[in-house]
Amino acid sequence: MPRNAVLATHQHSYWLDQLGPPPAISESLPRSVDVLIVGSGYTGLSAAIQTARGGRSTLVVDAGDPGFGCSTRNGGQISTSVKPSLTTLAAKFGDEKARTIRAEGRNALQWIGDFVASEGLDCDFRRCGRYHAAHTPQHYEALVRDAEAMRRDEGIESFAVPRSQQRAELGTDTYFGGVVFPAHCSVHPAKFHRALLRTALDSGAAVVGHCAALSIEKSGNGFRVQTGKGTVQARDVIVATNGYTGNLVPWIQRRVIPIGSYIIATEELPETLVDELFPTDRVASDTCKVIYYYRASPDRRRIVFGGRVSARETDTQTSTPRLYDSMCRIFPQLEGRAVSHSWSGIVAYSFDELAHTGVHDGIHYALGYCGSGVSMASYLGMRAGQKVLGLAQGRTAFDDLPHPTRPLYSGKPWFLPGAVAYYRWLDAMQCRRAARAA
Repeated sequence: MPRNAVLATHQHSYWLDQLGPPPAISESLPRSVDVLIVGSGYTGLSAAIQTARGGRSTLVVDAGDPGFGCSTRNGGQISTSVKPSLTTLAAKFGDEKARTIRAEGRNALQWIGDFVASEGLDCDFRRCGRYHAAHTPQHYEALVRDAEAMRRDEGIESFAVPRSQQRAELGTDTYFGGVVFPAHCSVHPAKFHRALLRTALDSGAAVVGHCAALSIEKSGNGFRVQTGKGTVQARDVIVATNGYTGNLVPWIQRRVIPIGSYIIATEELPETLVDELFPTDRVASDTCKVIYYYRASPDRRRIVFGGRVSARETDTQTSTPRLYDSMCRIFPQLEGRAVSHSWSGIVAYSFDELAHTGVHDGIHYALGYCGSGVSMASYLGMRAGQKVLGLAQGRTAFDDLPHPTRPLYSGKPWFLPGAVAYYRWLDAMQCRRAARAA
């Protein structure tokens, strides 16, 4: 297909096309509130639901439209969200603490399903499972070993799929087998966000868009928050900005690494083709250091394919053909199929690959979900709201963890292009060697 034919018709998130008109939100600010939350994504809205239902007057402000960030731009994949292994965490924190940290990932996964069901949220939530594919034979062997250890030590359900049986799970011969995690889930991310927004509003929270928080100053027993629409006095403040964290609280900014992730959606495809590529309707990812993630859309009419496309941040004119080439490498059946949508969002990593939540200088925060934030962002937002209410169950295994940064780091990841370039080179070398050996 010519490169100009690959470029997407729509340069916005495919997920937004399935939403109706947004609910009415506030245009003006109250002079004072009990709780002011900065950021209207999954974290902020989940916190707002808790505090509003707990009887606290609650205001959520956002620099853009509610949900402008990655809450409506992600791939809609839900995993257990904790990247470091039990062994890695035990070496750092001891076995007992490591187990409580790992358990929070399973807690978050269980909580989001229970919350969607109990609230009756319309968001295409499914416990479909995830196929994690190995890009070399050595990675398949490691995946199987790791999966067995997680079943034995943590009770995490999984089963291995050798390459000879792979097409029963994923319509490709590119990978060397994989492991299925049946408990992992999928969701329509923008519908989920819209449902959270409606729930927060129905619970009594006020939400104001295009209202950037400019400064936070201690004032009496609370805080004075200067915004683009005026000043608000708040007893408690929660910062819930994740990948869109600026210099509002420099201490927090120094501890998150913003990273762009890029996604395309294909044109509508024949039902038989989608069934061939995703016969079990699972979400999928792979073992590359620069990971790809992909799935069928909830209506099973398109393929949604995402990943990191370059060492430096770029735009959709650059990312679209690169993602298209990678998608067609994995699924040659899609060669010649057009791309309808292309977009990007910013996730936030931490230096220890763990989510973090806590209180700094009196300000509550939760962020750093390392690209696996749908359930963890919502879960830790909920817990942050409970902490503000003074509830014991708001405490998590992440609260007392060291929150590392690096010398001279101010929030601009100057080191990222070199690291991404190296890992992309390493992935490519491993794939070439595996292909020659196959």
